[in-house]
Parts: sequence; structure tokens; C-alpha cells
Amino acid sequence: MRKYILSATLFIVLILGIFSQNIFPDTIISPDKIPAFNSADISWMLVASAMVLIMTPGLGFFYGGMVQKKNVISTILQSFIAMGVISVIWVIIGFSLSFGKSFGGFIGNPLEFIFFKNVGTQTAWSLAPTIPLALFAVFQMKFAIITPALISGAFAERIRFWGYLLFIILFSLFIYAPLAHAVWHPDGILFKYGILDFAGGAVVHMSAGWAALAGAIFLKKRKNPVHNPSRITYVILGTALLWFGWFGFNAGSAFSSGPIAVQAFVNTTVASAAAAISWGFIEKIKGKKISAMGVCIGSVVGLVAITPAAGYVSTAHSLVIGIIAVSVSSWVVDLRAKTNVDDTLDVFPCHGVGGIVGMILTGVFANPHINSAVVEPGLIFGETSLFFKHLVAIAGISVFTFFGSYFLLFITNLITPLRVTEDYEMEGLDKSQHGESLYSSQ
Repeated sequence: MRKYILSATLFIVLILGIFSQNIFPDTIISPDKIPAFNSADISWMLVASAMVLIMTPGLGFFYGGMVQKKNVISTILQSFIAMGVISVIWVIIGFSLSFGKSFGGFIGNPLEFIFFKNVGTQTAWSLAPTIPLALFAVFQMKFAIITPALISGAFAERIRFWGYLLFIILFSLFIYAPLAHAVWHPDGILFKYGILDFAGGAVVHMSAGWAALAGAIFLKKRKNPVHNPSRITYVILGTALLWFGWFGFNAGSAFSSGPIAVQAFVNTTVASAAAAISWGFIEKIKGKKISAMGVCIGSVVGLVAITPAAGYVSTAHSLVIGIIAVSVSSWVVDLRAKTNVDDTLDVFPCHGVGGIVGMILTGVFANPHINSAVVEPGLIFGETSLFFKHLVAIAGISVFTFFGSYFLLFITNLITPLRVTEDYEMEGLDKSQHGESLYSSQ
């Protein structure tokens, strides 16, 4: 039955793609209404988009090095496949749901940009007027790709591949798209409320973190919940790719090659560096040796935490954000280990908590002298409004993403089982799900 459903789906998409210009014709733009684009901004955003895309296979290596050898290929593929699946979903309807004309501030018009209708090189997004809309849409596509891939680390080593694919599609449509619309669309309910999320602390990392926690709870513990990393070198390689790509992730969210991009670039470097060192120090304070794994995890937590604040805070405050985020995340990792929640790769303590801490500290350190978009200064400047707005938003986003994701997991499990059988789990997902193994001798 599954092969007939897949064949029918591919056929429908193929037919709609062929005749999309007839079914959903583009609006003709007169030459005098074409925006005045900036070549430097276009060049930077092309590079930034490519940098953000490389983060997803980087994440695959980061996660793949942490799991057992029998699950390396499946873990890396769960990240890599998102580049295919979510890209197609984004073109068909995801971008329209995220950035189409607002319905009440909660979701975009699904037909406005369907099949990238009117997403071309002769129009621009209102908040990115110096680059073509098509470039803005593709840049945002990379964010939509990596967000569900982040979730995969929480239920690694026990999820069926087909169930995973269905879940990330549903998550992208019903969790990510509404949240991106609410936070980043000018008519979004949280945007109008005054929330500052420069590059996705809430939209990307909080949503992925809470969905990861929901997934870990829903799928329950592994039969043999051991932590036996296959390749620490993969983790280091993945961290390097993530750190490199994160410059595009954060600095690219300025949508120009100007001073705000530079500030975000610098802050990204400093926060991650401070966080990497701090995690190593914390390990030493706990009586452990400074580990390569710990330093890598710490650097990623710093990158997560600075994401919402990157273009809004000073360099000194970015250093503080990195240190505080690692201290909190490390504590939550230890706390999680004492529970029955099997978040395999600690996605919630690192990405979820890192995103939450970053959003809170954005409300503390947001500086109007750094970015004029900061209408209400942070708590450290004696103003309380932005800080409390962020606390309210964090609470609302947390409830929506956790319970919404848990419901989607429930629906997915009704359609196709999410968890592999015990025999398949013991055999390893590489062989049981993909018929492959890390070594030919295995």
C-alpha cells in the first residue's frame, strides 16, 4: 500500500509542478515597480544561504559521531534527508504559510506563494528590500530545513525512517510555519507584540528543543540506553561545519552586508568561543577531564544562545550570554540524566534550553545603540517591558511547541508506527532501516 501512496504523491507533485504556471500564474510586474537591489547585499545573502545549508550535513556528523556505530548512517541521513523533503515542502506551501499574507497574525495565506508563485527576482520582502524575494525565500528555506533535523537527536537509535519523514513534514507545516509567521512576519502576532528574535532562538531552537522533549517522552527509552560515541572526530567535524555555517545563519539574518551583519558575525564568534571554554572549565570543576565532546557541545550551546540576540547586543554581552547559557545547559543535562527521559543526544538541554536562555538574555541585553530595531531596551538598561514580553512569549511558545509536537507524534504513530521493533533496534537502524552499515564487514 505504501508504494502506491508514494507513487501517487510523486505523480501529483509532478503534474502540479508541470502546470503550476497555468494553475497559479505569477503577477506581472511593471519595470518601474522593480525594487532597487544592492549587489553587495545579494552577494552576501547568496553566500550566507549556502553557509546555512552546510549546517545540516554538519549537524548530521555532529549527531552521527555521538551514536553507536550501528546507527551512524541512519542518524546522518535523518539530517541529510531534510534537505530534500523540507525544500520541496517549502516550495509547494511552506514559504506561503510562513510569509504569506497574515491570517490573524497566526499563519500565512497558503495560496499566496504556492509553488513559489510570485517568488521571483523582481520583487522584494518588506524587511529585506535590497535583495530579491526569491533569495529571501531560499535563505529562509535553510532555516526550515535544519529545524526538524535538530529534533532527530532526541529519538536517535529507535525511530522508524518512514515515521520520521512523516513527522518532520507535519512539524514543518503545523509547528514551524505558524511560529515563523508569528515571530518574523510584520503582521505576526509576536512580531507586533514586540518580540526580538534575530535569527531563530525561538523559531528554530526552542521549537526543536520542545519537540525533541516531546519525542523522547513519546517514544520512551531505548532498550539499551548506552552512551557509546562512534566517532569523536565526526563530532569535531560536525561542530566545525556548524560553527562555520552559523556565521551565515546569524549574520545573514541582517539581510544586508552592513554593520548589523558585522555585529552579528562578531557576536557569533565570541559567544561560541566563550561557551566552548566554559563547558571545558565546568567539566574540570566537576572533577572530570576536559573532553573534546564537551568543548564541541559547549560551542554549539553558545551558538544557539546568541542566535536570538546576535544583531541586538554588544560584543561584551555576547560573551556573557555564552557563559550563562553553557552553565544552565550543563546543569539541565545533569538533571535530565537523573530522569527516565531518554533524550538520546540531549537536544532539549542544549538546543531547547539554550534557545530559552538566549531569548531571556535578549530581553536583558538588547541595545538600541547596536540596532535601531530595538524599540524597547533590555532589562540592564532599566526598562522592564521587553524582558517581560519575552517571558510571556517563551511560555506561550513552549506550550504550543511541546503539546503541538506531542499531538503530531500521536497522529503520525496512528498512520505509521514511529518506533522500530526491539529486534530492529538491537540490530541497528543502519541495517534495519537502510540495509547499510558503517563497515562492510559488519
